[in-house]
Amino acid sequence: MSAVPPMGPEARAAAWAALAAEEFEVLVVGGGVTGAGVALDAATRGLRTALVEARDFASGTSSRSSKLFHGGLRYLEQFDFGLVREALHERDLAVNRISPHLVKPLPFLYPLTHRVWERPYVTAGLALYDGLARFGALSEPMPSQKHLSRTGARKLFPALKPDALVGAVRYYDAQADDARHTLTVALTAAKYGATVLNSAEVVSFTRVGGRVVGARVRDVETGQEVDVRSQVVVNATGVWTDDLQTLVGGRGRFHVRASKGVHIVVPRDRINGETGLILKTEKSVLFVIPWGSHWIVGTTDTDWDLDKAHPAASKADIDYILEHVNKVLATPLTHEDISGVYAGLRPLLSGESEDTSQLSREHAVARPSPGVISVAGGKYTTYRPMAADAVDAVAEDVTRAVPASVTEDIPLVGAEGYHAMVNSLDRLAEQWGIGAYRAEHLLNRYGSLTPDVLALAADDRSLLQAVPGAEEYLMVEMVWGATHEGALHLDDLLARRTRISIETPHRGTESAQAVAEAVAGVLGWDDERVANEVAAYAARVEAERRSQTEADDQAADAVRVAAPDTRAVAVGRALV
Repeated sequence: MSAVPPMGPEARAAAWAALAAEEFEVLVVGGGVTGAGVALDAATRGLRTALVEARDFASGTSSRSSKLFHGGLRYLEQFDFGLVREALHERDLAVNRISPHLVKPLPFLYPLTHRVWERPYVTAGLALYDGLARFGALSEPMPSQKHLSRTGARKLFPALKPDALVGAVRYYDAQADDARHTLTVALTAAKYGATVLNSAEVVSFTRVGGRVVGARVRDVETGQEVDVRSQVVVNATGVWTDDLQTLVGGRGRFHVRASKGVHIVVPRDRINGETGLILKTEKSVLFVIPWGSHWIVGTTDTDWDLDKAHPAASKADIDYILEHVNKVLATPLTHEDISGVYAGLRPLLSGESEDTSQLSREHAVARPSPGVISVAGGKYTTYRPMAADAVDAVAEDVTRAVPASVTEDIPLVGAEGYHAMVNSLDRLAEQWGIGAYRAEHLLNRYGSLTPDVLALAADDRSLLQAVPGAEEYLMVEMVWGATHEGALHLDDLLARRTRISIETPHRGTESAQAVAEAVAGVLGWDDERVANEVAAYAARVEAERRSQTEADDQAADAVRVAAPDTRAVAVGRALV
C-alpha cells in the first residue's frame, strides 16, 4: 500500500468528479472521528466508499475535546464496566499499534481529600481500571497505580496547595491531538481508496421506491452540486444527527442532545507540575492536562441548544473552571493567564435524565429509514468500535458479502516505521538543520511521513523557518496542510492542522498574514482573497474574545455567530 495520497486542489477536483461518476456502496456523511472511522472501516472491508463533510474535518466536536484517550474513570462509578473496558482496549490499541505517533501515555494525579475512607475507595476503583486495561493487553501495560503521601504528591505537582489534599494516587491514561488524529483517520481512509471531501454539504436525499439511494451534495466552495449514488448512507454527524434525519424525513430511532464542554489553555509556567491532574466537581470532572508548552484545563458539562457550528464559551463557563481549579492551586489562575479558550459539544444519546452529565456515553446504531444507517453517542476513544458496528449494519444492506472489520490491525498513516524513525531522530534533525526538539515535534504530528513533509522545503529552505508568532510550528507544515491535508481556509490551518488558535495569546492573528501568503500559490488565492481570509480570521478571533466576556450562553452565542464564516462567504462569492 502506497503512502497517503495528496489531498490538495487537484485531488479535490478529481474527488468531485468521482462523486458524480461512480456508484458507491457507502456514502458517509460527517467528517468527525466517527464518520472518518466509518469511512476507514468500510474502505478496508473492500466497500466502495465516499465521505463528505460540510465544513472541515474535525471542525465540530472532534477538535474540541479534552484531548484524551481514556477509559473514563467516572463511568466506573456509574457501573458502566463494559464501556470502560472497551475504551481501555482502544487506548491500548492506539498507543501500541494503530497510532503510536499520535497517542501517548500520560500520568495523572488523583488527589485525596479524606483521610479514612477515600484511599481504599479510590484504590479499589483504580485497581479495577488497571485490571480492565491489562485484560488482553497487546504489550507491556501502562504502570499501575502508585500511592503517594501529601509530600510525595506535591513533589510531582508543587502547584497544589498543601491543604488541598491529604495524599494522592498516580495512574496512567493517554492523550492525543484530537483534530490531527481525526484528520489522520480520514487520510488513512483515503489511502485505502475512499473518496474523501470536506466543504461538501448534503442538501437532499434521493429516493427510489421509498428507499434512500444517494444524496445531492453541494460544493460549499463553488456552489456546484452533484448527485451521488450509494447503496447505503451513513449518518455520522454527531450533534447534527437529528438535523440530518429531518432532511431524510421521518422520525429517527434515537435523539441526540448536545452538552457543551469548555476548556481553557494556559502557558506551562503558570502551573508547576509534572503530571496531569483529575478533580471532581459537583457537576463534572475537571482535568488539568499537560499540553506541550501549555496546560489544558476543563471541562464544563451544560446543555446547549444554540448554534452548533460555533458553540460559544461565556464568562460564566470560564469563571466556573477558574473557580474550581483555583481551589487546589497555591497560585491562582486569572483571566489574564489564559492563552486560549475552546468550546465543544458532546453528542449524547437522549434519555430520561435531564442532567447531561448523567446521559449515556454508550453509542447506538439504528436504521431509521430504508437505506440509511445512523450512528451516534459514544466517546472519542471508542470511535473505532462505533465505526465497526455501523459498517456491520451497512453490510446487511449492500448487495454482496462483506467481510468482518479489520481496523484493529490497520495502522494509521504515519504509524508504520515511526519507531525506527524515532531512533534516527538526530540524523533527521541534522539532515534538515532543524534541531532535535523540532524533529521530535514533527514526528509526533506526522510520524513516518515527516521526511515527506520536510521534502517540500528542499527547494525553498525558507519553509523551515518558524511560523511568525507561533514558534512551535514550521512554515512547511502550513504548505503541507494545503497540499496534502485538504486545508481550504486559513481557519483550517490555524485551528485544526495546527492548534495555533488556542496556543498563542494572539490566537493566530499574528501568524495569519504569513500563513495565508505561504499557501496562496497552492490554493490559488490572489491578493484580495488573502486579505479576505486574514480579515475573516481576525473577525472570528475578535468575536470569540468578545463572546467570552458575555455573562451567559445566549449573549455569548449572539456575539459569536455575528462573525463572518469563511465557508459561508465562499458560497456567497461563488453564487454572485
